Amino acid sequence: MVIAAVSLLAGAGQAHAQAFFDNFSFGGASRIPRQIVSFESQYAPGTILIDTAERRLYLVLSNGQALRYGIGVGRDGFRWSGVHRISAKKEWPSWTPPAQMLARRPDLPRHMSGGIENPLGARAIYLGSTLYRIHGSNEPETIGQAVSSGCFRMTNEDVVDLYNRVSVGATVVVRN
Repeated sequence: MVIAAVSLLAGAGQAHAQAFFDNFSFGGASRIPRQIVSFESQYAPGTILIDTAERRLYLVLSNGQALRYGIGVGRDGFRWSGVHRISAKKEWPSWTPPAQMLARRPDLPRHMSGGIENPLGARAIYLGSTLYRIHGSNEPETIGQAVSSGCFRMTNEDVVDLYNRVSVGATVVVRN
């Protein structure tokens, strides 16, 4: 499968390669399936509520419902809470580890172009002016775990689904 992707990238245009990757099974579905659940709240439809203790992300729908996703959250010392707005959305984002992360992990690359090996995965949803994002992951086994440096990880399939449903400017509420 990877050979086909490399051949496609080498011999075809970017649009064809993007279509291949967007339909590619990213390997390893989440142990936490996405589902519509009952969800009574004061939040408007389109709001994202992240419950770090529960390790779930809720996209508020109408009629007392929400779409619930499993997520990976910040490990001890890296959890946070607050309210932000989605400031940007990127497909196959590049990644430049922040200085704080490089200080902890000098073995990390200084920059990675977007792609299936990139730790931000297929999509990234940026939260205000913070360093934090809701993003895909090339490690789907970490969904449901507390392992990140403060970002919220989703399977690539789930982050693509969420990315297609939310808009820049939407409210994101993070609670512990």
